[in-house]
Amino acid sequence: MEPSTGTVSVDGGSVADAVRARKFGFVFQDATLLPWRTVRANAMLLLDVIGRQGEEDRVDALLETVGLSDFTNHYPAQLSGGMRQRVALARALALDPEILLMDEPFAALDAITRERLGVELLGIWDGARSVVFVTHSIAEAVLLSDRVVVMSTSPGRIVADIGIDIARPRSASVRSSERFKAYEDQLRDLIEGVRA
Repeated sequence: MEPSTGTVSVDGGSVADAVRARKFGFVFQDATLLPWRTVRANAMLLLDVIGRQGEEDRVDALLETVGLSDFTNHYPAQLSGGMRQRVALARALALDPEILLMDEPFAALDAITRERLGVELLGIWDGARSVVFVTHSIAEAVLLSDRVVVMSTSPGRIVADIGIDIARPRSASVRSSERFKAYEDQLRDLIEGVRA
């Protein structure tokens, strides 16, 4: 989509150039796995589509990173929702994208699985790539982000851009810190102000 105003660039070039260079990885709300492909085959899907061969070991390492090395020959119907999302994450990372776009990837999961996957994402994110993570969860935004951009509804516009100054690496225990709670309160106040 063309922006209604302004411009969008990636590393000084056009978005189309970035897409052609495969700089983006996507993880959607739904895992969108192919039911007839195994976990490993689903994680290999994008590599298969673009014709990159010989990367099975790398994909196996990604599946190990996301905790699915014992499930490589299982099919999506044999997996929990959280496991399917981890396959989707491995699939997105298989192309080694510079920018990972994640559209509420944990929204459909139960609270405990959602928190666990957020912590796992922190461990996977190596800082070498940018991650744009859309969420409606204030705690998730604070835990995962270096910056939180708060948007209004209808029309969508940016109302705040808050830097999150919490040291990395982070773990789930940071949620109990005063600084974490202060960021949650600040963001909640901003969001409530937008809705008023």
